[in-house]
This record gives sequence, structure tokens and C-alpha cells, in this order.
Amino acid sequence: MKITLVRHTEVEEKYHKKYNGHINIGLSKRGQTQSQELGSYFANKEFDLIYCSDLKRAKDTLAAFRHSKDAIYTEKLREKSWGKHEGLSFDEIIAQNEIKYENFEQWINALDGEPYEEYIERIKIFFFEFLPTQKGENILIVTHAGVIRVLMVLVQKLSLEDAFCIDIPYSAYVIYNTNLRSFSTIKY
Repeated sequence: MKITLVRHTEVEEKYHKKYNGHINIGLSKRGQTQSQELGSYFANKEFDLIYCSDLKRAKDTLAAFRHSKDAIYTEKLREKSWGKHEGLSFDEIIAQNEIKYENFEQWINALDGEPYEEYIERIKIFFFEFLPTQKGENILIVTHAGVIRVLMVLVQKLSLEDAFCIDIPYSAYVIYNTNLRSFSTIKY
């Protein structure tokens, strides 16, 4: 199975470098242009199945694709919820003096919202239990950088910290070949 994972395009500037999680934010003007460009790029590509996060930024990205009418929108492809920390930057969270950064794993477990183990399990179930039961060999998924990174953790046995150092910019896409258990990163 070949899975093309597209990170949603650029969001409104006030949400850059923030823990956005489940906030239902829109695209910036640049993000709207990027989604049009991605839609054109993928216009001649055929997919057996199309899945998309049900959050606005992912749905708005896919809206420019001719494939959007065939998409299945699901909360299973959402970014991790950060609870009361959503919409805040690292520095803004530190300034609250509630959490001190000691190391990466301690930090993500200290933040509010969906427990990281549950987030990873949600992604694991979608990609390794649900998706293989579907009838499709060429799949398009529009989602979030965190989801793509966690899939890399699961497949490549990376640490979370190493995976979260991988740059997956807005509108980038990654192809995951399940037969080879390999990724090819392509930045659009």
C-alpha cells in the first residue's frame, strides 16, 4: 500500500509556532495559495481512498483538490489535543510558571490535553489496524505534522524527540510505502 500524507497548508499567522491541537483555525492567504498549488499538483493523481482530519485547516487544504468530494473526514487524524495549552507557544506556557521544561518527554507529558500514549495509540490503530482493512492500495491522507511524525516513530522506531526534530513544513507531503516500511519525504 502507498500512502501519501499531506500536511495541511499554512495557518493564520497568529497560530504559527503554537500548540494548536484541536483549535479549528483557518488558513492564511499563503496557505490558501499553497492548497491551490497542491490541488493542481495532485489533480492528475488517482487515489483509491482519501482520508482527512476533520479540523478546519486540513479540510480547507483538501477543498482545493478535485478529490475532496470523495474524502472521509475523521477525528482519528487530528493533531494531539493540548487542552488549556492550545494556542500558546512554548514561551507563553513557560511564562505561566506552571510547567518547567526538563526534557522532551517530560514536557509533552506535563502539557494538558490528550495523554501522549492515547494519541500514539489512536494513530497506531488508524494506520495499522483500520487502514489495512480498507480496499485501497493508493491512499491520500491530509493531516497534521504531529500525526506524520508519530507514524514515523512507529514505523522507523525513532524516539519522539528525534521525530519531532524532522521538519515537515506546511504543505509538505511524505509518501509511506507499507510494503517496504519506508518513507520518502518530498517537500512541495
